[in-house]
Amino acid sequence: MKRLASLSDDIKQYLVVTGNYWAFTLTDGALRMLVVLHFHALGYSPLSIAMLFLFYEIFGVVTNLVGGFLGARLGLNKTMNIGLAIQIIALLMLAVPAEWLTVVYVMIAQALSGIAKDLNKMSAKSSIKMLVAAGQEGTLFKWVAVLTGSKNALKGVGFFLGGLLLTLLSFKGAMLLMAGVLALVWCYSLYALKNDLGKAKNKPKFTDIFSKSRSINILSAARLFLFGARDVWFVVALPVFLSQVFEWDHWTVGGFLALWVIGYGFVQSMTPKLINFKASVSPATETVKWASLLALVTLGIALSLHFNWEVKTALIAGLMVFGVLFAINSSLHSYLIVSMADADGVSLDVGFYYMANAMGRLIGTVLSGWVFQLYGLAACLAISFIFISLAALISAKLPATASNK
Repeated sequence: MKRLASLSDDIKQYLVVTGNYWAFTLTDGALRMLVVLHFHALGYSPLSIAMLFLFYEIFGVVTNLVGGFLGARLGLNKTMNIGLAIQIIALLMLAVPAEWLTVVYVMIAQALSGIAKDLNKMSAKSSIKMLVAAGQEGTLFKWVAVLTGSKNALKGVGFFLGGLLLTLLSFKGAMLLMAGVLALVWCYSLYALKNDLGKAKNKPKFTDIFSKSRSINILSAARLFLFGARDVWFVVALPVFLSQVFEWDHWTVGGFLALWVIGYGFVQSMTPKLINFKASVSPATETVKWASLLALVTLGIALSLHFNWEVKTALIAGLMVFGVLFAINSSLHSYLIVSMADADGVSLDVGFYYMANAMGRLIGTVLSGWVFQLYGLAACLAISFIFISLAALISAKLPATASNK
């Protein structure tokens, strides 16, 4: 307690933001698994279940743009608290009689949850820029990596939590419990967060939501293809393939993917130990190198499926290597956007970047169901390889040094 009391006000503010983000992430992961399991039990096909999350991804595109503007105008504390409040509403919307849970109704609730998620993520990522001194690239990289990695690890824990809550409390009971716990977090956040975290000194105009920095535009384009490459085979195609071809039951598929996400988050947190980022290190060189390695692994998995060569071993082992390399790529990108963002109104640049992230996820989600249904998993992996290759080519246009932004 004495050590906490001795921390600076900025660090205390960041700890509150991070705690909010962690609490939200647990409910977000649990909610996704609850929706998947509940509607699977009701007889929905995997593709139909995936479509329940379509608005979740669509509204992420808009939210990141508008949320970045609001964060710069109002302060990151307000966007964080708005996100928590919207998530509580989304959870309560689903705590209704089963006959009310139509596809459209659930899609609307998921849209609200998607808005809430991106407001929270943008607020948490942007706040780091305010707390690390200029030029401390190594420290900034570590802080971003820990926040990003812990978030994904907790999301994997949330998958397990969702299955447990559904077993113990029922779907409605799980929604009410999560809404209640998050309401307590929200009340504390209203009390603890200050009003000026991340607020721009010069009030931005709404037109400022579109980035004018060449480096950020390049990084955002690379991020779009990077996350489209992951979700084009991971969201729908992979879980359905594991169920249909490997004949895994639903709990085995869900548990396996949850462990994958937890491991992915752990690797993200450890990335600064693999890349010693200083001002002399080239963002272009590092991003191209790691994206190229990821592309080669993806191509290898696609070829093994296409030629039916040791499919089970190649897919499982390949997925593990893919997870490690993708985590490194993601962590590196997450650091670069915070590093490159303008300190005054940082959320504008971060929001624009995560808009591109959400657009990539949206494209990947739609293609994952459509391409897999028509052509199979190998085709999804082929598109993933193309997307990652495009991300590498685009990344080559990034600055030659970290200090040249």
